[in-house]
Amino acid sequence: MQKILVIDDDTDICLLLRRFLSKNGYEVAIAKNGNGGLALLEEFNPDLVMTDFRLGDMTGESILHSIKEKYPYLPVIIITGYSDIRTAVNVMKLGAIDYITKPLFPDEILITIQNALKKEIPLATNQIPNNVSVKQNTFLKTLGKEEHIFGNGIESATLFRQLDLVAPTNYSVIIYGESGSGKESIAQEIHLRSKRAKGPFIAMDCGAISKELAGSEMFGHEKGAFTGAINQKIGHFEMANGGTLFLDEVANLPYDVQVALLRVVQERKLRRIGGTKEILVDVRIIVASNERLLDSCKKGKFREDLYHRFNEFSIDVPPLRNRKADIMEYAFFFLAKTNEELDKQVKGFAPEVEEVFNSYSWPGNLREMRNVIKRATLLSEKDTIEAHSLPFEIMNHRKLLIFDNTSVVDTAPPEQILRNTPLSEHSLSLKSVASDAEYETIVQVLKQVNYNKSKAARLLGIDRKTLYNKMSNYNM
Repeated sequence: MQKILVIDDDTDICLLLRRFLSKNGYEVAIAKNGNGGLALLEEFNPDLVMTDFRLGDMTGESILHSIKEKYPYLPVIIITGYSDIRTAVNVMKLGAIDYITKPLFPDEILITIQNALKKEIPLATNQIPNNVSVKQNTFLKTLGKEEHIFGNGIESATLFRQLDLVAPTNYSVIIYGESGSGKESIAQEIHLRSKRAKGPFIAMDCGAISKELAGSEMFGHEKGAFTGAINQKIGHFEMANGGTLFLDEVANLPYDVQVALLRVVQERKLRRIGGTKEILVDVRIIVASNERLLDSCKKGKFREDLYHRFNEFSIDVPPLRNRKADIMEYAFFFLAKTNEELDKQVKGFAPEVEEVFNSYSWPGNLREMRNVIKRATLLSEKDTIEAHSLPFEIMNHRKLLIFDNTSVVDTAPPEQILRNTPLSEHSLSLKSVASDAEYETIVQVLKQVNYNKSKAARLLGIDRKTLYNKMSNYNM
């Protein structure tokens, strides 16, 4: 029986998840704060961790860092409110394998868990890091592996021409792009179009590995190289021999590893940590970053000589909001994949949904769109995705941004928003306006108290039962 550790400071969510997951065949342990969860890790030895992004005693970044520092290949799913999606996407760079947004839906929870547990590649004994168990290392990080398609817009055509140009060469490539924009898929596409296509494609997320393990992960180590090195380990560089090594978020590599990497890139040979034998390697290197590496050099985070070694060719992957002509093409692509995954027959999107998709800013890019469509497909009872199946924040993003002083994505004045918002007879009624205001107030209060129903009810001046009834009425 596979084990899941749930970390959440909302007692109701902990109990509901334990009851639901236990009924579906998982052994579940719960912790009501970050420190309690970390204490349970070694004792419970879970196959997967689900943790709330906002905990009373720890931030999402800190608990994820603590988990990954000791168990780098243990899959972690972040639970977050939709308003935190930008932060959640960024936290995934630290090692979370996926995220789900509140309110939670049973089918989505199960599918996300099943997908996370399927993302495993058995490792040979000599490839296992020394400070983690064999079971925990059956998981290899596969974040960001979106199947990539090319649309018909100008931006996609430009990207397509760049790939055609650089793929057949042996140039090193820097790929720039926001989180979730498909940088790893671009790297895979370059590999598949190159003369190395029959060789291995090895991806290493430099932001998800602790400083202590980074050198061992990249170059490997010999038995006895340091305390706890009980086996020989083959590094990612050696595993990629004859193929392509993709280094995601390369600016996060520790400085001493950057020094060793420069030597390997220059001399095309390496030594495992603790070893004396030089191993010849023939590897094409593709790196990715969401910030300009030259800026990282100026900040002292990245070696300038290494930057110049990698900067033989660079590609900018445009964010989804700048690829308006391709948005619906991607949407239908993800819908087809979700239909296949869920065995559903949803054929398309209502006109209102298409309008929203084309006007929304998509801060989480392709990853966010995939998750939105997965959730909407789950909720759809018809053969098209209707507006009510989308998260409230997407359907009302223009209105919410006026009141959200943390965002500057959409600063249109209220009168312009009213002109751009289709008005129906229903939407003009005072009853509808009052209901929308009540719904929005409940949503904002729930976010403020991290979805703690008891606290929300007190702030709203109603009892808990009334809050549940209202949430039920609004399908929250």
